[in-house]
Amino acid sequence: MKPLLVVDAANVVGSVPDGWWRDRAGAAERLRDALRGRDEEVVLVVEGKARNVSGVEDVRVVAADGNGDDAIVEVVRAAAGRAVTVVTADRALRQRVMALGAEVAGPTSVPRR
Repeated sequence: MKPLLVVDAANVVGSVPDGWWRDRAGAAERLRDALRGRDEEVVLVVEGKARNVSGVEDVRVVAADGNGDDAIVEVVRAAAGRAVTVVTADRALRQRVMALGAEVAGPTSVPRR
């Protein structure tokens, strides 16, 4: 089974002030496309104005009903027993997923474009 990479879209997109706030969905789509072709299974968790971003062949998109952090925790919980890495800079989220056995990486660990 491939390792799982779970990406906090809002946190990664928001890590660089490049005008992403003018088109949140477009920024999430660019991130999604940049994540294609990886060796891991990739899950991109989106929320808010990016909730309508769809998945593509190599990237499954999970739209959070409410809080994106809660959706990420649920994805990690459902992957119990797998190698999971969560990409985020959110300290509270990092603690929550590490308590479930996931590794964490910062936003610069994945390409944005």
